[in-house]
Amino acid sequence: MRRIARRLYYFPVDLYESITGKREKLTPPRGRIFIGSGDFKSQGNRILKQMVELGGLKPDDRVLDVGCGIGRIAVPLTGFLSNKGSYEGFDIVKSGIRWCTKHISASFPNFRFKHIDLKNELYNLKTNQKAKDFVFPYPDQEFDFAFLISVFTHMMPEDVEAYLKQLNRVLKNGGTCFCTFFVMNKESKRLMNLIDGIRFDADFGNYYLHNTNVREANVAYEENYLKDLFKSSGFELTGMHYGYWSGRAKETAKDFQDVIVLKKKRAQKN
Repeated sequence: MRRIARRLYYFPVDLYESITGKREKLTPPRGRIFIGSGDFKSQGNRILKQMVELGGLKPDDRVLDVGCGIGRIAVPLTGFLSNKGSYEGFDIVKSGIRWCTKHISASFPNFRFKHIDLKNELYNLKTNQKAKDFVFPYPDQEFDFAFLISVFTHMMPEDVEAYLKQLNRVLKNGGTCFCTFFVMNKESKRLMNLIDGIRFDADFGNYYLHNTNVREANVAYEENYLKDLFKSSGFELTGMHYGYWSGRAKETAKDFQDVIVLKKKRAQKN
């Protein structure tokens, strides 16, 4: 219903841009965009810049985009990845995958998209397939770099744990996982209570919910819990950059959500 309402709301401007040709080729109609807020193109460019500067993304990397949506980051990556690099993306919203395949893969054959039918209280209620049981459809040690932007923020603990194990499996030794969370610690809790912004008042110990009626609308996690989970999943935490969602100074934060950089631990030689 949210997506239908958005399409109706933006129908006049989308129709105008289609007739006049003012919409760029790799920019979807506004009514079709179902992720994030703000300008589609500038958001994608900003996140790509972060992945390069904070995560060390390289043009020749083989890249995995978990929760690729409607190509917000895939689009700027078409101008960044070299012919030696490649991109795989999957998402649970079929309309986004259809758009990406038609408009991106058609011109960039090293960019491929898959629809995965998994249940999520915010995005997909038409299936009972659970994220915690999902096996990523890629071989072991396939990717140099994986990223999840505003994905773990919509997942319950058992799903996060399962995805981290899958990410460790498909990443090469020393590969990078770039992801975002809502991280709860003493400072974020203190600041959150001082501002009129997003709140996580439902405390379940290691995680917190913004809305108990739609649990996966927004989920926050205790920092120490995450650190233990990263370690047990075979990752080394190499960067934690706090966002401004809780009330931290916007000019000193990298983004709204907290940005985390993980490295897959290299196998120990006997």
